[in-house]
Amino acid sequence: MTATTTVTDLYPTRGTSEVTVPRQDPVVWGSPDTPGPIPTADLQAFERDGFLAVDQLITPDEVEVYRRELDRLVTDPAIRADERSIVEPKSKEIRSVFEVHRISEVFARLVRDERVVGRARQILGSDVYVHQSRINVKPGFGASGFYWHSDFETWHAEDGLPHMRTVSVSIALTENFDTNGGLMIMPGSHRTFLGCAGATPEDNYKKSLQMQDAGTPSDEALTELAAEHGIRLFTGRAGSATWFDCNCMHGSGDNITPFPRSNVFIVFNSVENTAVEPFAAPVRRPEFIGARDFTPVR
Repeated sequence: MTATTTVTDLYPTRGTSEVTVPRQDPVVWGSPDTPGPIPTADLQAFERDGFLAVDQLITPDEVEVYRRELDRLVTDPAIRADERSIVEPKSKEIRSVFEVHRISEVFARLVRDERVVGRARQILGSDVYVHQSRINVKPGFGASGFYWHSDFETWHAEDGLPHMRTVSVSIALTENFDTNGGLMIMPGSHRTFLGCAGATPEDNYKKSLQMQDAGTPSDEALTELAAEHGIRLFTGRAGSATWFDCNCMHGSGDNITPFPRSNVFIVFNSVENTAVEPFAAPVRRPEFIGARDFTPVR
């Protein structure tokens, strides 16, 4: 007989009505003397706001390396045919390619870079593994945005992450202007969990990766959060990066400018917060979206 372990659901969601729950977990899990590249003042700002902007995480020469690799991947017919590639509903152009740290050794090296994984360990206070990685391609003239959401709401409901011990980094491979569909975050929103209304359809990921539906906050809830926290738009040159907590309310607009916006996106989860069964979905999402390999990054 196999014993089963019941994990308490601290963050109920996808029920008959929308609910709010105060955050039950720390924001910064590491102690003040945990080694890493983030200065103490910046860690304190991350704890307060839920995000940290880095003006130059990688050099211009490195940006060129990663951008060439992104271009290679999105123009490779074999990659396009792979289920890990998500295409725009209208243009049929590639929108995202998932699990790039497994597809590409170039991006695998970036994941292992101490400037990247070192910050994740410092914030999460433990060894980490990659819960998700992807490249996002947002070409000009009509690439669609990502509607407001909390990543943790989805990762908890559909991937089974028990606690808010996960951090993301978005590294810009093109310049982020204030007009080409940049990342927007509500500072401080990471301290309140918004449980969304509505059941999760089976294979919801096939639709949600193109356009969010299940797990979408109501207009009323978003209005209240924005009134309380405001909205911060992130701009910056290629090579800049934004680290943000898994529960930040965030989104991005369409890009109708001629200027593309591309980035590499890496999600680190603590090895002490490994996924269990989904809390509010009938089946797990595929492993290329929500990893079940919890091997620490080395």
